[in-house]
Amino acid sequence: MAERSFAKEVQLLKLGQGEELHGEGILAVTKALLQSGVAYIGGYQGSPISHLIDVFADAEEILQALGVHFEQSANEAAAAAMLAASINYPLRGAVAWKSTVGTNVASDALANIASAGVKGGVLIIVGEDYGEGASIMQERSHAFAMKSQLWLLDPKPHLDDIAHMVEQGFALSEASSTPVMLQMRVRACHVHGVLKTKDNVPPAFTLSEALDAPQRQVDRIILPPYNYQHEREKIEQRWPAATTFIRENRLNQFINADKGDLGIIVMGGLFNTLNRAMEHAGCSDIYGNTGIPLYVMQVVYPLVDEEIIAFCRDRRAILLVEEGQPDFIEQSIHTLLRRRDIQTPLHGKDMFSMAGEYTCELMEKGIRVFLEKYQPDAITRKPIARPAGIDDTAIAALVPQRPSGLCTGCPERPFFPALKLIEKEFGRLQVSMDIGCHSFATAAPFNIGNTIIGYGLGPASASAHMVPHQKRAVSIMGDGGFWHNGLTTGIGNAVENEHDGIIVVIDNGYSAATGGQWIPSSKADAKRRQYRVSIVEALSGAGVKWIRKVRSYHIDESLDALREAMTTRHKGPKLIVVDGECQLNRQRRIKPQIKERLKQKKRYVRERFGVDEDTCTGDHSCIRLSGCPSLTIRENPDPLRQDPVATVVNSCVGCGVCGEVAHAAVLCPSFYRADIIYHPSLFDKMAAAIRNTLISLLQNSRERRREKYSF
Repeated sequence: MAERSFAKEVQLLKLGQGEELHGEGILAVTKALLQSGVAYIGGYQGSPISHLIDVFADAEEILQALGVHFEQSANEAAAAAMLAASINYPLRGAVAWKSTVGTNVASDALANIASAGVKGGVLIIVGEDYGEGASIMQERSHAFAMKSQLWLLDPKPHLDDIAHMVEQGFALSEASSTPVMLQMRVRACHVHGVLKTKDNVPPAFTLSEALDAPQRQVDRIILPPYNYQHEREKIEQRWPAATTFIRENRLNQFINADKGDLGIIVMGGLFNTLNRAMEHAGCSDIYGNTGIPLYVMQVVYPLVDEEIIAFCRDRRAILLVEEGQPDFIEQSIHTLLRRRDIQTPLHGKDMFSMAGEYTCELMEKGIRVFLEKYQPDAITRKPIARPAGIDDTAIAALVPQRPSGLCTGCPERPFFPALKLIEKEFGRLQVSMDIGCHSFATAAPFNIGNTIIGYGLGPASASAHMVPHQKRAVSIMGDGGFWHNGLTTGIGNAVENEHDGIIVVIDNGYSAATGGQWIPSSKADAKRRQYRVSIVEALSGAGVKWIRKVRSYHIDESLDALREAMTTRHKGPKLIVVDGECQLNRQRRIKPQIKERLKQKKRYVRERFGVDEDTCTGDHSCIRLSGCPSLTIRENPDPLRQDPVATVVNSCVGCGVCGEVAHAAVLCPSFYRADIIYHPSLFDKMAAAIRNTLISLLQNSRERRREKYSF
């Protein structure tokens, strides 16, 4: 189960030599893996490579036919640990995850594999989540590559270049006995284009062959004295082998290197945006035809000294386009040039911003500054002028604010009104949040949560607050975080240290925030899913004694559980499991069923909720406590009242939270439920006729009274 199925697109992976694949960057990556003879694939979902994991899952039959083993790993550490298979055997393996948080989880395994070195080619596909559209703290994968000496590829966002770098990444890994990282930005993952395909290749060496003849090399074990030997190998053998391979196979590209005395060095993943910015300045066209020499680094670590020196020597100036901070590449090139007494001016962060995404507008400004200083006649277009009086502030005022929020009908939403109501009884609470959908409750209207530290780390991040106090600290994590690492770092730690806090596990049945993938506790039926692991049973097995399971849409149950957890004398962690299926995944699951039912003209009832405009007081507490996107305001139909009334728009999925909130908070009784019946039975029609008759009689009686007292 995932938010999108690639069942149709994965059929393109069967294309052979000389054919064309039309699709996204993630399909190009998958196709290139199959063309490279990969033996095993693993990974953990997360933006912007969630869909890549979904493609792997949907293509499992194709993978199995080629003899490729695929696992959707429990977390990034599990995925990275798979790569140990390539230490002793000539097995090609690939894993994928979100960076940098995913690389951090995997860093222990990565460091050890990078130390031991690999015999088979290893490729780590990292979803580089940096920039304005990112969902995490702003860091780069570059630091991890430098720390563990993993070679870092940054392909141009063209399908042929992406596929080529995947294939060459395996070869580079084998030539230098080093794992290779390939970073894919959002635009690279989802860029559309045409890939000239090759035949798929079964693994040259299989996992079965490895099991038939197990190999052991003691000098690949990370123990003294071999770990010191590995450090020498990295510098004396692997690094030179890597730079030689990169140079001989021309993984970095020189474009018009002999056409001028200026030069631009750009990271491969930024090439498209750079060319667009140069086009705006008039020094390139849409096809990349420019008179300014370019050095496109599709390998951003390690740097190839000879190539950089050859490109920079005898030029009047160089502009480096390096996104993000710190300026790793700029510092390295400065050191490289100055040690060789090459005094070519190198510009980078002084003409661009030190941090942040390098958008087309930002790049254009930097290019214009550079060219105006060294070659003004290269600029043939003026900047696009904004209309008078329109600045950034005016533009921002025109764009409606859209803060992050929970989806319509989200089963996690009703728990937070319950928590707000508990705060009315016990006062403001210390609440440690976690990564996942529920983290949106930190924003309005709930404004709950003091910190967000890491995936599955909500309970652990509350550890310092586990001191005797009249108010107990609360921590929250989702079921995805629970299975990722929360069971050990959160629950196990709380049991071991007898934390006196309240831990809430919100069980929506999926890894919902990453796209609705299955997790061990998912209840849905599907191929290849045999086990349904209960979170409650897992908690009991971990030693938790105080556990309450509540239905998420029943706010009164959450209120009772929270109140009891706050007041019980039980020593040790208090666990509340809030159960309710993710509404997005539920809609995806039931929509085909509803469609088929309606097609067969069978009876189907759809619940809808609304607000009685005559009863609504205009207080809007329901909106402040619920925050549902389907709940908004409209003009008051009563001419004697000024306040707008609440209303429910058509996106309502009938979860009933608005009414539950109104009831739990003892608000006005203006909410009603209406059942929309498709293909009604005879009984439904008779009942509707009786209701309509009674309503008509009551309405007529009301109108007669109104006429009697009207002036």
